[in-house]
Amino acid sequence: YTYGGNTPEGGFDCSGLIQWAVGGITPTRLPRTTAQWAQASAPTGRGLERGDFVFFNTLGGPYSHMGIFVGNGQFVHAPSSGGTVQRVRMDIVYFAKRFTEARCIFRG
Repeated sequence: YTYGGNTPEGGFDCSGLIQWAVGGITPTRLPRTTAQWAQASAPTGRGLERGDFVFFNTLGGPYSHMGIFVGNGQFVHAPSSGGTVQRVRMDIVYFAKRFTEARCIFRG
């Protein structure tokens, strides 16, 4: 984990991981912060699908942490506190209590 990080070599923060992952599939200039990602995406309106962004309130704001839903109740994220990119379950108590919403940029 690196605050403000957005490369595999330099480390990631949560929104930097998303920027790096999505940057590989679009030439469009992408948002950088979780709040910017929330603004640039749309509510899913339905259940979670692979590729949806999941947002959490971990610091007192609805968009203070994010990850990418990968299916089977799991998402990938860059945790804080010196952690590494990892896949975790959405129903872990910590995340389940802090889940804000799912948003997407790929669904029409």
